Amino acid sequence: MKTAFLVRPAALTFALCGLFLAWTQSPSPGNELTVEKIADDLHVLVGSGGNVAVYVTNDGIILIDDKFERNVPEILAKVKAISDKPIKYVLNTHQHGDHTGGNAIIKDKTGATFFSHVNARDNMVERKMPGVPTEIFKDRHTIKLGGKEVRAYYFGRGHTNGDAVYVFPAHKTLHAGDLFSYGGPLIDYSSKGSTLEITATHAKALKLDFETVIPGHGPISKKADLDTYRKEIETAVSRVRQLRSEGVTKEQLKERLKVSDLKICCTGPGWDRTLPGLWDEVAK
Repeated sequence: MKTAFLVRPAALTFALCGLFLAWTQSPSPGNELTVEKIADDLHVLVGSGGNVAVYVTNDGIILIDDKFERNVPEILAKVKAISDKPIKYVLNTHQHGDHTGGNAIIKDKTGATFFSHVNARDNMVERKMPGVPTEIFKDRHTIKLGGKEVRAYYFGRGHTNGDAVYVFPAHKTLHAGDLFSYGGPLIDYSSKGSTLEITATHAKALKLDFETVIPGHGPISKKADLDTYRKEIETAVSRVRQLRSEGVTKEQLKERLKVSDLKICCTGPGWDRTLPGLWDEVAK
């Protein structure tokens, strides 16, 4: 992501982050959430921001992500309808406000513990975002509660430099966050994301034992869908390399790049905004 204005680095970072959040923000703030069931104790809140996993244990509830601040009342109501257990943990997949926007309010209302990869935490601190996680990990970690567990993994750069994936081993389900987002990838270059490296990150995640995937945005999917997403991004990158070798310019790329045959990736407005950064990566 680029800007034509000459500004100080800190201001530029803040501005880029704001633009990125505007791209991911749902346009209408109404009661939009629906509940999808994976198992009796595992549900997904879909709509208006990133997909939220709700995992119920005997000692409390584990959430993965919490959408925007405006969604908190409905999130809490939906969670209450699933279980009367208290929210004990919120695990963030990365720092963007459509996944962490509810952190501060939920922490204030529930006293829950917030958890993320160290880079996601650092990105939030740098941007002075509310609800910064107090517990962090680097490579892998296991969160245990009420006789159940969620396993956290970090496999490298992708959507940002701090994307965690979370596995519910009892249900062979993985929450991929925005490492897997229908129509994407939307790469946040201001947070050191990488289109070239995201597929290697996918490949490592695909070695885990799971069958079901909760994407950051989009319908509940299967492991094969994540693998298709990975392969389609590799195809798109290969085509960008080929066009560049043929003399196509950065300004011509969107018009000349064929993606109509790709089923999951590279169809949304976020992908269009990713292309300039991908071009720069390929050029290096």
